[in-house]
Parts: sequence; structure tokens; C-alpha cells
Amino acid sequence: MATNSSQKLKSVLFNWTPHGVVTHPWLRAKGVSPDLSRTYVQNGWLERLGNGTFKRPGDPLSWQGALHSLQSQLGLEVHVGALTALAAEGHRHYARSGRETVFLFSETGTTLPKWFREYAWAERMDLTQTRFLPQGLGVRAADMDRFVLQASAPERAILEALHLSPREVDLMEAAQVMEGLRTLRPKIMQELLEGCTSVKVKRLFLYLAKRADLPVVRHLNREGISLGSGERMIVPGGVHVPEFGLTVPRELGRRG
Repeated sequence: MATNSSQKLKSVLFNWTPHGVVTHPWLRAKGVSPDLSRTYVQNGWLERLGNGTFKRPGDPLSWQGALHSLQSQLGLEVHVGALTALAAEGHRHYARSGRETVFLFSETGTTLPKWFREYAWAERMDLTQTRFLPQGLGVRAADMDRFVLQASAPERAILEALHLSPREVDLMEAAQVMEGLRTLRPKIMQELLEGCTSVKVKRLFLYLAKRADLPVVRHLNREGISLGSGERMIVPGGVHVPEFGLTVPRELGRRG
């Protein structure tokens, strides 16, 4: 029995990705029961993080490793989005002097485990629960710090960034990142814009894309994208853009 337990432990440790966590479902697939996992904890081979979640003692966690477990082991539909997803694709934003923010998105009603919410991450975790875009559309696998994570493609990520602006994402920053998005795919961009329920986001995207002369603009069917009615004031005292019914920061009213 002791030999069998030792072999199971070796299998667990051998298959463990550094800086990640494991959960009861993953351990059960390796033949480790809850009782046996408690023994591993008592012997100092595992460290309990929360209900049914463990880390290796002395191994610092990364948010990428933790999120990978939430996605792949627990099936939690939380993905990396907005500026974080864009940065992972090489579309860098401003360097931060303080804590970096990790932008996560999920459907309304999704709850992150308590241990994840309360862990002392070096980064600030920002979870947005929303349905302003069709679920899963424009979300794909991406390599992040040795982990394959579900993350927004640039087409979805820029809309998420605009959704968070100007309160959580600086609109000037989003606009500058957007100027580098020269390879946005027209088909997926069209589908996202048609399925988007936020008039503000759609108008902002079309205005900023036109301002930056992004190639995707010439391939979009504006008639299929509902822009609603009435004006949208993004900031008070800004510049009015009649074509899109927007009031934007003065810096974004200038071209060139």
C-alpha cells in the first residue's frame, strides 16, 4: 500500500507544471483519493490552498498557472481579455510603475474560487462579468508563461478594452494600442460587432478604427452593425464627433 501511494505521489509530482496548482478532479484522475491527498498534506508534500485545491510547498504560484487549472481542471469559463490578452499577442500597452492589472472576463454569475480571489498575487486581478459579446466568439487558446490559456483574440480583446474605458482602461491607451492592430480579421470583427450589445463600444471601435485608418474598416458592412440612437458622451467637455454621435477626449478628436 505504501509503495502504491509513493508511486502515485511520484506521478503527481512528475506531471506537475511549476507555478501551477492541482485540484481534486485532477488528483482523482491520477488515482489520488481525498484521503490520500490529506496524507500528502500532513506529510508536507502538498500544501492546501482552498477547498480541493493544492500547490507544491515552496513553489510560488503564477496567475497563469492558477487560471490554467480553473480552465482545464474545473472547466470554469473565465478567459484572459482586454489589454492583458492584447499584450500577450505583442500589442503592448503602457509600462506600469505599480501593480500590473490582469483583465479576466466571464459570463454573468461566474464565481472565482475564494482562494484565487484572496491569494496575494503580485498583480491586481480584475474580473468583469458581462454578456455584451457572444459567449466564446473570438476566444482561443494562447501560450502564456508555459501555460495554454483561453484568451481573447485581438478582435475581441480590443472591444473588451473599450468596454472598460474610460473608468478601468484609459481610452488614450486603448486608442494607441488600437493603432497597431493592422491585421484584424474582417469576418470575426464583423461577427463580434453585429453580436455586441454595447452601442458605446461599437461606436468607439468604428470611430477609432477609422481614425487610425485600420485596414479592417474597408471590409466591414456598416449596415449590419446597429449603432442605436442618441448621443454617447464618453467624457464631459470633450470633442463631439457627429458621424458616430460621440463626445470623446480632445486628444482623440485630433487626427495625425
